Amino acid sequence: LHYLFLRKGTAMKTAGAFLFLLTWAANNLAAMKSFRLLSLFMLLTAVSFAQKKYTSFVNPFIGTGGHGHTYPGASMPFGMIQISPDTRLEGWDGCSGYHYSDSLIYGFSQTHLSGTGIPDYCDVLLMPFTGEVNWKNKDYASPFSHQKEKATPGYYEVVLDKHHIKAALTTSYRSGIHSYTFDPSANEGKILLDLQHRDEVLESSLEIINPYEVKGMRRSKSWAQNQVVYFYLKFDQPVKSYGIASNDAVINPADLKTPSVNGKNIKAYFSFAIAGNKTVQVKVGISGVSTDNARLNLEKEIGNSSFTAVKQRAADAWNNELGKIHISGGTPDQQTAFYTALYHTMLAPNIYTDVNGEYRGTDGKVHKADGFTNYTVFSLWDTHRALHPLHSIINRQRTLDWIKTFLAQYKQGGMMPVWELSGNETFCMIGYHAVPVIVDAYKNGIRDFDTKLALKAMTDYAESKRYGLPAYMKQGFISNEDDHESASKTVEY
Repeated sequence: LHYLFLRKGTAMKTAGAFLFLLTWAANNLAAMKSFRLLSLFMLLTAVSFAQKKYTSFVNPFIGTGGHGHTYPGASMPFGMIQISPDTRLEGWDGCSGYHYSDSLIYGFSQTHLSGTGIPDYCDVLLMPFTGEVNWKNKDYASPFSHQKEKATPGYYEVVLDKHHIKAALTTSYRSGIHSYTFDPSANEGKILLDLQHRDEVLESSLEIINPYEVKGMRRSKSWAQNQVVYFYLKFDQPVKSYGIASNDAVINPADLKTPSVNGKNIKAYFSFAIAGNKTVQVKVGISGVSTDNARLNLEKEIGNSSFTAVKQRAADAWNNELGKIHISGGTPDQQTAFYTALYHTMLAPNIYTDVNGEYRGTDGKVHKADGFTNYTVFSLWDTHRALHPLHSIINRQRTLDWIKTFLAQYKQGGMMPVWELSGNETFCMIGYHAVPVIVDAYKNGIRDFDTKLALKAMTDYAESKRYGLPAYMKQGFISNEDDHESASKTVEY
């Protein structure tokens, strides 16, 4: 039973095993007396597991201070979208976009990295406000208090003190919902869209489709040298008025031949009449392929679902994932530390495949995943030691998908990942740690992949001329005269 529970992660499987044994006992009356107490114990165990709320042990604020580099916002297990507040624009401790010591929120962007040592993401920022429009981030930012902030797996909320606005966020895998409740005295609510926010913009675009829908894209350069995200926004109320700015100057509507604009510093605001309904919700879909796919992701995952329904689905998904390991004993703080750590192991790698199977490969081209889900964010130097061996036990299908993603990257970009981010190989850190991930999975019986291709991919890198490998192949070690970081590279190889 415990094996089934650990491997399958559902109390239903455990209960099913119990029912099978109970049926066997019923057909073997001689065994009934000795089986009665055992069956009662197993039934109680299955029921207690089914009722346990593992998400209640998770504190998403753990790691958001110090040098933790985590974020408190809403995401699904291994989800493509991570909607979270941004409190820091730059610096090493701003890698996730949020730091617990900060007192200002600039807005809520759609993508975030957890636990990394280099900043990126924080794409497509939304910020609710009232009154005058300010285009500069330090002007539209709002103070906030941790006393008015709350986070659970798949959900985040905070009160923005500047205009007394409550922001609530929840997600599906490739889409999510922002809910902004304005001050009761306000008759007009506004939402700012900032496509310049954070890293260097290479190009961006914005198009007003109708009073309810907006789409666009953002291509940027930071850790990933060519990261692209497409987005599709759908408001639950019609836009009363809007303004689009290029280089922080409002574009005269008469100068817009079409309701779309391109540039490196594009921002917009959308105004809503909220006299009767103080809450405005924005549904967001993202994609690495196209705005059409971003819309499709949103329609297929959320569609007409309510904020409450999406929030509950996220909580259920997290409870199922966290329930793959059941612990007992210890203090409440120790249990929180355990399940929060387990939660953090499930924030990445991230799905990088749209609902129609399309994804952007490391060759920059659009591909269709055949028999697997494509992923991104492979911090392998950091994760091959413990995170991936854990997932080869509790997330075997995902582990298989990750290996198939490695091989797809080998076929498309010429090598398996070292540190891949949004279809970009960053070549960060040293070593070549796709290899131990594959070996560990193979040793654990995960073998439904092209093993000949995997061996070729591993050998191609090991016999290449990268990072001091010629010296290592020649003499069995790398000296400081051969290459920098010589001792570390010797150990890694």
